[in-house]
Amino acid sequence: MRVVHFINQFFAGFGGEEQADTPYGVFEGQKGPAAALQKELPADATVIATMYCGDNFASEHEDAFLAGALKTLEELKPDVIVAGPAFNAGRYGMACGTVSSVATEIEKELPVSYIGVVKPAASRASEVTRNGKIGVIGTAATIASGSYKKELCAINPSFSVTARSCPLFVPLVEAGFVESGEPITTLAAERYLKDFADEKVDTLILGCTHYPIISGIIKKILGPDVTLINAGHTAATAAAALLIEKNLLGEKSGNGDRRFFVSDMTQGFTDVSSILLGRRFPMDIRVVGDVDTY
Repeated sequence: MRVVHFINQFFAGFGGEEQADTPYGVFEGQKGPAAALQKELPADATVIATMYCGDNFASEHEDAFLAGALKTLEELKPDVIVAGPAFNAGRYGMACGTVSSVATEIEKELPVSYIGVVKPAASRASEVTRNGKIGVIGTAATIASGSYKKELCAINPSFSVTARSCPLFVPLVEAGFVESGEPITTLAAERYLKDFADEKVDTLILGCTHYPIISGIIKKILGPDVTLINAGHTAATAAAALLIEKNLLGEKSGNGDRRFFVSDMTQGFTDVSSILLGRRFPMDIRVVGDVDTY
């Protein structure tokens, strides 16, 4: 199995913000986090190349970046493409989205096993909407990319799509302000969600991993007639279906081992993960000093 990994200029070893204009390029074999990825892959899978691009270059020269990524993937013909993870970072996240869009374009031509979050969520929203008025909330990068609106309109051009970025939701969730009736989060949600009520949206896609944590607050504001779509859940469902289709499900049963690699703030990671996962449990957490080692 041939695997290609995409990362930004920092993880490729060029530097931080001062090197964000680094043009698109390709390393043969594994670079930076791709080495850690290789360790977790099955014995018959190999990371054959690491694609990279500076965050600024990817966002300001999208056509050149897109063309370069497409050329690379057409030449290498990978079985699997891994983009990121981008850790909720704006420009890096958009670049990962661009690579994902390339994968979508070529998946009919190449044997690429690919599941994104956009298509499954849009598909589910199109199935459950009753009036064709669909809302999307996400990070600024997700909304700026227009990915959900493009996918929804491709399914049905008559859909009316209202999209809104909700930048305060992530820090509020990570600070633990998630209980139903929490005044600060409720106030922010009322401001963000007003447009959806005005547009009479009946289906809302939660386009960020943090947002389902406050679905109770969102549901209370929008009312019981609005269906919420958890993009992470629909992606997981689609991934499971693909694994079954390709006969790739593992044979092991029961719980597996969990190891978490973080660059800093171990206690912060423990606190946030307990919020996102809904409970605390013993964690094998390892602080990574040299990213290239992993």
